[in-house]
This record gives sequence, structure tokens and C-alpha cells, in this order.
Amino acid sequence: MPAAPCATAGTVVRRLGVTAYEPTWRAMQAFTAARNADTPDEIWLTEHPPIYTLGLAGRQEHLLRDNGIAALKVDRGGQVTYHGPGQLVAYTLLDLARAGLGIRETVRRLERAVIRFLDTLAIAAYAKAGAPGVYTLVDGAQAKIAALGLKVSRGCTYHGLAVNIAMDLAPFFDIDPCGYRGLAVTQLRDLGVVCTVAAAGDTLAPILETCLNEPLAR
Repeated sequence: MPAAPCATAGTVVRRLGVTAYEPTWRAMQAFTAARNADTPDEIWLTEHPPIYTLGLAGRQEHLLRDNGIAALKVDRGGQVTYHGPGQLVAYTLLDLARAGLGIRETVRRLERAVIRFLDTLAIAAYAKAGAPGVYTLVDGAQAKIAALGLKVSRGCTYHGLAVNIAMDLAPFFDIDPCGYRGLAVTQLRDLGVVCTVAAAGDTLAPILETCLNEPLAR
């Protein structure tokens, strides 16, 4: 992938700018297939043109109507989500076997990183058992602000997080977000936070690194 890497705490962070979804996905697959025990973990920060993606268990009935946005079946976990301009996508290419992490612990750490990121913006957020992602309250009602889906191959992960920053949320109304009918979706802009995708990535990346490298609880 393009963009000069920035290595900190043993993790390479790549700021890719706007990238087409499918070539980025294929690059993640190729990176994971080629890595070895000494390959540093990487975090790719990007933003995609409009696209729906369906995970391995994704069902077509969760695409409620045709609005002209393409849908692509991919190899992450989870159901259907939307990617578009104004959304920060953080792909986490991690060697779980080397870190001694299981997939559930990894998901918890990714959620924790987003919760800590939102806390820096005075937004209270939380995770839900059995429903990966990060949620907050909008006028007392639950709304999802970040989606999460991973693929594990050879003990390593790719795919990652999508955090809504300042985007057109209308395409979410044409799907069951993450497979849940009527699930509300929100973003930083609607919560009163003015922030660019690039600035959000600069803040989130070191928090991700910290959460992923914290010692395992005994």
C-alpha cells in the first residue's frame, strides 16, 4: 500500500488517505499471507468511497433496498455495514499468536480503544456483549458509533474498526446495520464534535497501540 509508514512501539502505522475498498482488502490478505514471525504489526488508517460490505455470515435480506451503492461479500466476521466518506477505518493487522491474544480479548481491546478515544472527546461510550462495536446514548436511546469485524488467518488478524466521524448517514437507513433491524447509528458531528478523519486517526492510532499492548490480566 502507498503512504510512508510511521513506526512506534513496534507497530507500523500507515496513513493511506482515501482508498478503494477492494484493493485495500486484497492488500490486507496479501500482507497477512506473506508475513512471518518477525513481521511488525501494522495499523492502516483510511477512508473509503461509498460501499456496503457483507461479512461471512452476511445475508442479503439485510440490504433493505437498492440505492445504487455497490455491495461486496468479504471475509470478515459480522453482517452488513456501510463505509463512506467521513468515516475513519482503522485496519488492524496483528499477530495474535505472538501476542498471546485470543480473538475475544482482541475484540475487547479494540472496543476499549474506541471507548478511550471517545472519552478524550467527552463522549461516554460502551461495548455490548454479543454485539461487537461501540455504542453511545443519543437523547437517551442507544446508537452505534463504531463497527468492528475481523478475519483471523494463520493466527493473524486483518480488517478492523470503522468509526463514524462526519459522514452522510443516510445509506445506513437502507440496511439493517450489523444485521440489527432498526439499529440507530450516530457520528461525532451529530454529537457536537468537529473533527476530520485524519485528525481522528492521529488520536486513535496511539490509543489502539496502547490497548493492544497492555499486559494480559492475571
